[in-house]
Amino acid sequence: MTLSKSLIWFRRDLRLADNAALFEACTHADMVYGVFVFDSTILAQLPSDDARLGFIHHAVNELKQALQARGGDLLVLHGDPATLIPAQAHALGCQSVYANRDYEPYARSRDAQVASQLAQLGSTLVLCKDQVIVECDELLTGQNKPYTVFTPYMRAWRKRFHAGLVQPYPDTGKACWGKPDAAISPMPMLDELGFGPSSITPAANPGRDAGLDLLTRFTRKLPHYHTLRDFPGEPGVSGLSVHLRFGTVSVREAVALAISQENEGASCWLNELIWREFYQQLLWHFPHAATESFKPAYQSLQFPGERSWFEAWCEGRTGYPIVDAAMCQLNQTGYMHNRLRMIVASFLVKDLLIDWRWGEAYFAAKLMDFDLAANNGGWQWAASTGCDAQPYFRIFNPVSQSEKFDPEGKFIRRYLPQLAALDNKQIHAPWLAKQLPLGFILGETYPEPIVDHAVQRERALALFGKQD
Repeated sequence: MTLSKSLIWFRRDLRLADNAALFEACTHADMVYGVFVFDSTILAQLPSDDARLGFIHHAVNELKQALQARGGDLLVLHGDPATLIPAQAHALGCQSVYANRDYEPYARSRDAQVASQLAQLGSTLVLCKDQVIVECDELLTGQNKPYTVFTPYMRAWRKRFHAGLVQPYPDTGKACWGKPDAAISPMPMLDELGFGPSSITPAANPGRDAGLDLLTRFTRKLPHYHTLRDFPGEPGVSGLSVHLRFGTVSVREAVALAISQENEGASCWLNELIWREFYQQLLWHFPHAATESFKPAYQSLQFPGERSWFEAWCEGRTGYPIVDAAMCQLNQTGYMHNRLRMIVASFLVKDLLIDWRWGEAYFAAKLMDFDLAANNGGWQWAASTGCDAQPYFRIFNPVSQSEKFDPEGKFIRRYLPQLAALDNKQIHAPWLAKQLPLGFILGETYPEPIVDHAVQRERALALFGKQD
């Protein structure tokens, strides 16, 4: 009797536990092989010191060791998955390849190529729902159209939800794991992939155990999440975004935690997880939003901001402490607190009058937790160009935002030590201080503001108002 064989292709799901595609592969095949591909198409776009490669490399190596402990192994390849996956499936005699669905335009195009190549070889690609609770056409309006406003989407999501949707997929420990020739499955070193050490010190540790530890610790903070989440100087958020991004923690585990407590903090965090799915599904239904404004009225908007302003924003030297501290956090750790993401995005678009796509691209290059759907959705929200975005006339005042969400300047002092001697009022707007500490020279110790917020606010209103 011929054994049925399948290949499980790990992508954004770097774990064995609670993995939909892995469960399906083990359920429908007598023998399962595992594979991960360092996608050369993606890697070619990254700088050689990209810190995300270290996180991924650690998680993949951990996954490889876990499969070896179960009697199998993980094929770790480097190249174009559109050719490598069909070739490996054919070489191993696999009738099917299982993977978890990805909603980004590139991933969809890549998966279509893989499916086509597999079909020519007499095999199939089976895609499973894993990184979201609700996907694609599972949640539509009464007119059978995708939701484009968050609040009704959130209500429909909650109404559709039931506890069975977060039941973890059973462990596949008894699966019959195939073990490919050791000669073709070594774990490549980072330098073999073209990457070296990074100057970034990531805020989150890599790997499944680190993700689960964060999840456990957040359980105690969850009741207070709604009151602490907006204060970057406080440890009020989960820190799980990078683990959800690469799948070292499953979305079902996160949502299960959110529904395990009946309090305002848990409900607030669940809404944030629903926002994540809202943006995933928007990108699925409206892939054009990946490169252009969702709202047609703003697709031809010309931003008059200066390149030197953008460079100052990137480097954290705009003269607005909360903005500069946030950018220093990003540049040093590959992470930025969500409230700060809104503040710096609003500042770039509405104060500096820079195209939101410039900021989106910078975040894409720097964020450890970069996710196209969430990054694009967040930037278009702040820029007022996206669906269900803030209205164009809502413009964050960076000083009042700083005073409200970092009242004692704890966060600012952490990332801008040159401002440590300023008092809790001066630190939000040094240029407005009647007297600065001895030796503190505005323009030398710390930059003067590169723009006047009040002036730029009027310019932004005029710019966006023309298109409205």
